[in-house]
Amino acid sequence: MLLQGKKIGILIEGDYYEKEIFYYEFRFPEEGAQVQLLSRLWGMDRITFQGHEWKVPIECNKSFEGMDDAELDSYAAIIVPAGYVSDRLRYTTDVTKLSPASEFLKRVFAKKDILKGVICHGMWLLAPTPELVRGRRAVVHNNLIGDARNMGIEYVDQDVVVDGDLVTGRSGGHCHLFARTIIQLLSDKTR
Repeated sequence: MLLQGKKIGILIEGDYYEKEIFYYEFRFPEEGAQVQLLSRLWGMDRITFQGHEWKVPIECNKSFEGMDDAELDSYAAIIVPAGYVSDRLRYTTDVTKLSPASEFLKRVFAKKDILKGVICHGMWLLAPTPELVRGRRAVVHNNLIGDARNMGIEYVDQDVVVDGDLVTGRSGGHCHLFARTIIQLLSDKTR
């Protein structure tokens, strides 16, 4: 088991891409990693979100809001998945402030020991904080290439791109290649 004892956080919200999240829920534990879904819980103990295509419910009981540094440091990787998750997590009630998810990602990106995974439309969540990815090499969904360039990203036309502690994937349909890369990078760190 290449990832024994490692914890991977996956951001979740409504309209998630079922095939991608289901794949991660099986593939990462297959290598010994613990998978933790993270979201904004709006003061509740848990929220059940529905998937995009089949409306499959998935429950999240862990919030990224208020997570202290010690807990954040316990994650080997944080993944921003495909689909509309990132668009929903960008929502903020106060338009003069960043969303809690964007604030969380600022903290994640400040930690070089945490691998950051952003796939498909996940880059939407970084649009309010382009300084986090400006000058970095990345791939995004074909519909977001202009957005990525406007954020100062060096777009690379590959299915998966690694730039240091940032792994990006073209689309949710490439989640197997994206996950394989994350597994390899995390297992290389422990050797």
